[in-house]
Amino acid sequence: MNPRYVFGAAVVAAILVALTAANINRTWTGPTARAVEQRGPLAEGERATIGIFERVSPSVVQVAARSASNPLMEEQGDGQGQGQGASGTGFVWDNDGHIVTNDHVVQDARQVAVRFASGEVAQAEVIGVAPNYDLAVLRIKSARNLPPPLAIGSSADLKVGQSAFAIGNPFGLDQSMTSGIISALKRRLPTQSGREISNVIQTDAAINPGNSGGPLLDSAGRLIGVTTAIISPSGSNAGIGFAIPVDIVNRVVPDLIKSGRVPTPGIGIVAASEAVSTRLGIEGVIVVRTTPSSPAARAGIRGVDMSTGDIGDVITSADGKPVRRLSDLTDQIEQVGAGGSLRLTIKRGSDSRDVTVNIVDISRS
Repeated sequence: MNPRYVFGAAVVAAILVALTAANINRTWTGPTARAVEQRGPLAEGERATIGIFERVSPSVVQVAARSASNPLMEEQGDGQGQGQGASGTGFVWDNDGHIVTNDHVVQDARQVAVRFASGEVAQAEVIGVAPNYDLAVLRIKSARNLPPPLAIGSSADLKVGQSAFAIGNPFGLDQSMTSGIISALKRRLPTQSGREISNVIQTDAAINPGNSGGPLLDSAGRLIGVTTAIISPSGSNAGIGFAIPVDIVNRVVPDLIKSGRVPTPGIGIVAASEAVSTRLGIEGVIVVRTTPSSPAARAGIRGVDMSTGDIGDVITSADGKPVRRLSDLTDQIEQVGAGGSLRLTIKRGSDSRDVTVNIVDISRS
């Protein structure tokens, strides 16, 4: 190859490299910042979500509880009742300084502090707990300019697929908002007291440790539930979170404010799980056993014969409404309440009969 051509090609390559370097330098290290590209208006859905957060978040608080074994008010709990000092979420219930949260957040707490969105920290006292519903009410001892109470919605008319929003303090990161949908309704959630909460809301809005006790909201920013638990092998959000329905909250909280406790209506039976009923092909609530001297026992309701394994009574309706699963029965019991009575249809073998049972406060038993 001619040496002159080689030399010429090298010169051209050097010029190209120099021009490229100059362009890079001019692009990234120029004397002025790049111009900001103007955007159009926010999408309607974005504006709605921002509106919910701005309206509701000031009324959502962080709850830090100190136990007897933890000398410092540390946020080291996981929000699910584990650890020496639990950290969770709560929200303003009324204008009298009452805060609603989960019972497991303040369980066995000697001291509770509440931090508002403004940064103000106030001491609080636990004035009522309902372990059977995993709910607790705190009262602020001294705080100025309380934010407004949350608007209350209804959980009776919720639909699977509608939007849901959670605001809380996951892992201590305050004022965090997540969104999703209502994934399922009428779930049953066991509590630490051994009782199950019926009609629980399932959502895929991210709920993590520290969210416990926070509000679950609908697209109007109304309270529809209180976030309480997650199902996750790792302990972090896996898209399955649960919230106590607001219709239960709205019934339980006034009793906690008034008397510090809430009656637990029941008739004194232990029921088989839905899985057992399904396996046996039985529609209704299988009575495993009755509590001695309970209304169910006095009404002659019979449980499973433990010596033979024979099924005893199956409850198929309550006050004329079909009972296909335990939540159907507990719904009726909750609606009537302690002090009332229910007419139950009982199936024993091929025979059916109606019995009337009184509803009592089983928490006093």
